[in-house]
Amino acid sequence: MSEPNIKVNNYNNALSRLKEGIGKYNEANDLLRDGVIQRFEFTFELAWKTLKAVFEDEGLAGLNSPKMVLREAFAAELIKDDELWLAMLSDRNSTAHIYNEQLAIEICHNIQEKYVIELVNLLEKIKLRLGE
Repeated sequence: MSEPNIKVNNYNNALSRLKEGIGKYNEANDLLRDGVIQRFEFTFELAWKTLKAVFEDEGLAGLNSPKMVLREAFAAELIKDDELWLAMLSDRNSTAHIYNEQLAIEICHNIQEKYVIELVNLLEKIKLRLGE
């Protein structure tokens, strides 16, 4: 199995776990909220690292940051809403470095209402690009 295919498999598994967490989440349980946010963090990481692996497999090197990879994905029409993806990156950075309960609530809402849909769409587009 090629590097991009391994990454896609890992990304798919992480996305499934994120969706599972969202399905169990309720606003009264801060532990579940924290779990959803943690699952979002590693799903987002796998999303951009999978994109990076796909681009590198296609001969495009030097994409060393999530922002660079997301710009290339937008140019390649693998993502449509670059602003939303940059907001996802910002939220991932915020949750990884600080903890503020109100911010956590807002980010969890974004994950449920906006981000998971984009992460699913990206996975499908990557699979199509790889011929899966």
